[in-house]
Amino acid sequence: MNIPELLAPAGNFEKLKMAVHYGADAVYLGGEAYSLRNLADNFTIGGLDEAVTYAHARGVKVYLTTNIFPCNDDLEGVMRYLEKIRDISFDAYIVADPGVLDMVREISPDQVVHLSTQANTTNWRSARFWQGQGVARVNLAREMTLADIHGFKSHVAMELEVFVHGAMCISYSGRCLLSSVMTGRNANKGECAHPCRWGYALVEEQRPGSYFPVLEHDRGTFIFNSKDLCLLEYLPELVNAGVDSLKIEGRMKGINYVASVIRVYREALDRYRENPEAYVVKKEWLDELKKISHRGYTSGFLFGPPGQEDHEYQTGYLRSHEFVGVVTDLVEDGSIIIEVRNRITSDDELEFIGRGMVSHRFSMAGMTSETNAYPLLVAHPNQRIRVRVPFHIEPLDLIRREKMPSRIDGE
Repeated sequence: MNIPELLAPAGNFEKLKMAVHYGADAVYLGGEAYSLRNLADNFTIGGLDEAVTYAHARGVKVYLTTNIFPCNDDLEGVMRYLEKIRDISFDAYIVADPGVLDMVREISPDQVVHLSTQANTTNWRSARFWQGQGVARVNLAREMTLADIHGFKSHVAMELEVFVHGAMCISYSGRCLLSSVMTGRNANKGECAHPCRWGYALVEEQRPGSYFPVLEHDRGTFIFNSKDLCLLEYLPELVNAGVDSLKIEGRMKGINYVASVIRVYREALDRYRENPEAYVVKKEWLDELKKISHRGYTSGFLFGPPGQEDHEYQTGYLRSHEFVGVVTDLVEDGSIIIEVRNRITSDDELEFIGRGMVSHRFSMAGMTSETNAYPLLVAHPNQRIRVRVPFHIEPLDLIRREKMPSRIDGE
């Protein structure tokens, strides 16, 4: 039985470490240009080399996103970039544009290439065409149904990758023009301003100064705003359809998102591997995914065209917990060092989340300064504190705090 690879986003080095720590089999990341996420932190050339070395030492593959749609003026820069990175041992390049593929073949003829979802592959003949160009894997368009996916492997001898979790664009597999038209920032060159998340109202041409809200919400309507994709409940169906890689969206998301999503999908895949016949989706896994910021969840196109219930007519996110810190060091006396990311008080009861869905609740009444010189009643972001906990903990484990369920506008 082929258990799919779990492929995680790595928008910077810290996110890469989190993805590896919580169980990703592979990560995808981008350089400072040409990767469709130019507004993420991304990696310098030296940083890319360091990232590959770090991941490979821990048995994790690294795929480089080079999925820009270049104009003529971009070609020389893309060429120089590919020449600079040719000696870095990426496990694959992710491309969308035939011209970029042609340049990769010219500069790095033996490099494994994966096809981006931006190429909008929706049928097996298209996949077979790309296979003929030497592409080893295709990331299928998000518009594919489960029935569509089932037919691919009988026609092509290439790996199949699908997105299973994260934000969805109201456009064709991410090829959106809204940002370019409304802000001058080209989404297809990695600079999307996310206008699909903005609020809209109607204007009648004879009343140019009058705005009429469509009362899905008293602040307007968010007609382009999709719920987030979540296919956790359908992993067996995807495995049986022949999917080789499950991709998590989110290079622009924070480390709490990366860690929380990866640990859930890792746990689910491991349990399925152990005993497919007895496998069930646990409620605690679904509850865990509701603890991070999200817009509600949908199965997208997996079972046919989305309906009205798959749109999110609100502007903010839902979440039940907030991220407050990360464990950075274990001290010889048994205490731990925490790097604070959100205000912590000595009255807080926090939850430490480890790998394998392990979690522990703990009161912060005994926290001190990093050097253990004095007790603390309050710890602030970027401060390093020390505390002794009565359970096993590891560096890179995250810490969060429960909050009242609410909608966090503008997050």
